[in-house]
Amino acid sequence: MPRLVTSFSNTTVKRLRSLREKKARRAEGLFLAEGLRIIAEARDSGRLPEIIAFSAEGGRHPLAAEIIAATEAKGGEAIETDPDILSKMSGKDNPQMLVAAFRQQSVNLTDIDRGSAPLWLVAQALRDPGNIGTILRTGDAVGAGGLILVDDSADPFSVEAVRASMGAIFTQAVVQARWPDFLAWLRSGPGQLVGTSLKATHDYLDATYLAPCFLLIGNEQQGLPADYEKECDLLVKIPMAGRADSLNAAMAAAVMAFQVKASWRN
Repeated sequence: MPRLVTSFSNTTVKRLRSLREKKARRAEGLFLAEGLRIIAEARDSGRLPEIIAFSAEGGRHPLAAEIIAATEAKGGEAIETDPDILSKMSGKDNPQMLVAAFRQQSVNLTDIDRGSAPLWLVAQALRDPGNIGTILRTGDAVGAGGLILVDDSADPFSVEAVRASMGAIFTQAVVQARWPDFLAWLRSGPGQLVGTSLKATHDYLDATYLAPCFLLIGNEQQGLPADYEKECDLLVKIPMAGRADSLNAAMAAAVMAFQVKASWRN
């Protein structure tokens, strides 16, 4: 049975609250997910939390009650608490009625079956966790195999990234790698590396994309480094009709991903 917790100093409360920090997430190998929708997405993907905290109102929802019971049945911990404590855990003034801690899935390049999906998203040195989460959500929407984060990037398991992913953190493989390692792995098998660049001459609407396609998106401020662009099998640009010279990184990933998929229908 879930136990009632009303103290901010409770060990489980402090443990969940600590997962807002990258250092604690690395040490524990856990990350936070908030809200019934995302936690239900995890369950539907075969993942249950190790710890789940909920308000009395949140626990009354039939689906939430089912997930809470399943978590306890698998040996996980369930605590009922009040909205103020949930707010401390999530860092939001208006918290969701459920907060859960999940085990991070460790995926390496060598674990990837590149033939399992025709499209993979690759992002270089992204700094905004919201962009990472949004790209994961796009990957789920287009049926991509996952997201490969190249070089030093924001933490894909941060609260902000998980929130923006809307559950895609549980459906998409997430790999972190250095550029030389990624390139060596990519060239060891089939795969077209497609980069986006303002200097490219190919219009993204007219290009030919080959599966498996690895779509490479550059850093929010700098774009792709010149030596990374040289390694691409194809460089394309998204023409800008207005005053803006480029799109947000996550938006560019979405535009490109849906165009790649659309081109394969013809």
